[in-house]
Amino acid sequence: MSYTTADPGPPALRLASTGTLTYGLSVGEVLGVSTLNGARLIAGRAGLERIVQRLNVMEVPDILSWVKPNELLLTTGYPLRNTPQSLDNLVADLDERGLAALAIKLGRYLESLPAEMIAQADRRGFPLILLPNDVGFDDILNQVLTDILNRQAAVLARTEEVHRALVQIVLCGGGLQEVVDEVATLLDVAVVVLDGEQRVLAGAGPEEHVQAMRAFDAGRHTACGRGGCGITGAHGTSDHLVVPVVAGGFDHGRIIAFSPGGTLRGTDLGILERAATVAALVVTKQQAVAAVESKYRADFLRDILAGRAGEDDRVVAHCDGFGWDLDRPMMVVVAELDGRPRGTGAPGAEPEGRTARDARRRAAGAAAGSTPGAAAGADPDGGARGVRGAEERSAQERLAAAWTMAVRRHDKGAAVASFAHEVVAVIGADGDDPAELSAGPVQAMVKEASSVFAEHLPVRRTFSTGISRTVTSPAQLPEAYEQAVKAVRVGRQLHGAGARAHFDQLGVYRLLSLVSDPDELHAFVRETLGDLAADDEPELVDLRRTLQVLLETNLNVAETARRLHFHYNTLRYRIGKLERMLGAFTEDAHLRLNLTLALHVLRMRGI
Repeated sequence: MSYTTADPGPPALRLASTGTLTYGLSVGEVLGVSTLNGARLIAGRAGLERIVQRLNVMEVPDILSWVKPNELLLTTGYPLRNTPQSLDNLVADLDERGLAALAIKLGRYLESLPAEMIAQADRRGFPLILLPNDVGFDDILNQVLTDILNRQAAVLARTEEVHRALVQIVLCGGGLQEVVDEVATLLDVAVVVLDGEQRVLAGAGPEEHVQAMRAFDAGRHTACGRGGCGITGAHGTSDHLVVPVVAGGFDHGRIIAFSPGGTLRGTDLGILERAATVAALVVTKQQAVAAVESKYRADFLRDILAGRAGEDDRVVAHCDGFGWDLDRPMMVVVAELDGRPRGTGAPGAEPEGRTARDARRRAAGAAAGSTPGAAAGADPDGGARGVRGAEERSAQERLAAAWTMAVRRHDKGAAVASFAHEVVAVIGADGDDPAELSAGPVQAMVKEASSVFAEHLPVRRTFSTGISRTVTSPAQLPEAYEQAVKAVRVGRQLHGAGARAHFDQLGVYRLLSLVSDPDELHAFVRETLGDLAADDEPELVDLRRTLQVLLETNLNVAETARRLHFHYNTLRYRIGKLERMLGAFTEDAHLRLNLTLALHVLRMRGI
């Protein structure tokens, strides 16, 4: 028959040497109860820290079918009186099933225990306890179970008191820092709350302790500061405890307590778990407020970029409240995910000159506007569904977070927001050289955002970046935004995924990108280049390369021959062959212009 505590809640909590968290009294504490004053430990001293959660009495020889982990097994030896040969393996069998200890009365049914049984208990650290003959099992059961229940009641009472104190902090407007300070005071240890990116949200204690706690959480507990515990839930040792901060099925980080002196007890975990619950409430409240604020900021930036936010003075004053500095030279940077049909997520009405197709996409993007906390919205052509849609939203949110972090690090007065399918930043511009601007602060932002964006993504994704000209007032931002959007699209066509392009560096490609019908461009290339437009014959591709270098050198035969490593006469022969195929382009400037444009179109991708 098995005796155990009731089920209303966990008994006293302890930390096992393995780093896992268990419940109950240690074997050493059980030996300290008054009814076991005469008990003697005869083997397995190394296992005194094993946890006793329940008690069981051995009444049948095949007890192994009835035992459970963390049990203290009591026996008079009666079931084993006729099978002494099985005692040698009994310790191993009980230990393998996770029992805490074996307590036995000798003299009536068993005179002694085999030497091999005692040796095996010492090797395994499995406590063997010799019980006094004058102590009844019922007295042991009653007192041990009572102690466990009393310990449980005390722990629950303290935990409830702590919970009320922490909830009161939140009700009075306190945040994570106040929660952490309270927990650190209660436990007299260092405490920190980390988010999923190992950033410290709030901490109490010396800086070296905070850094140590970041190591405990590194890699989501694959290290645990000890080389590989692999535990992801609430766990720890006597020097640190780690509890997830979870709300609504989302993992928001960890709350960690650290005591270099190893003073943490298992009962402290209950306090830390309550603190994690309260921290989750604080985090979700902050996220809800941030989401509303972010949407409001994104909506206002959308109005600015659409030219409907009002006069410059009003815009500058309003943006000051957001921490945005728009009273300076600025440029617009647009970052957009690669690898899907493009929807620009534009902020409002279309300027003159946009195509009908772009207008439809931009309107759909505006209707699905989002915030850094909930980006991606709906696809402009109706929205992707299922797994792909979820992946797109996740990637867009990741892109928004990465760009927000990078922009804030390099320009604290920048305006940054996420729209449906792009992230837009209005940053300061200190110079006039487009090449210098795009290679300087923007390059640093792109590099940092790319690094952060790539972390933790299950599939490698890239984004392209477009940069506008410098403007000097909010009224010029709509035009700058259009320039950045065009730079993204044309830059991707020219250089593929991951492109970074400045509007002033697009040249003639800006004009070619205005042609909305790709078939028209393809027809122009075929009519102008003829057989040279194809890529399936190496000889024709080589001739096209010769034509391109000739046009780039303004028909300088000597320079072209040098670049292509041809003999002068060989190049003369090739020029004659090209003119027979294309016409007398060496004499016709208009034909040379058409050929140059056709070669430019061939360089553009995605048309």
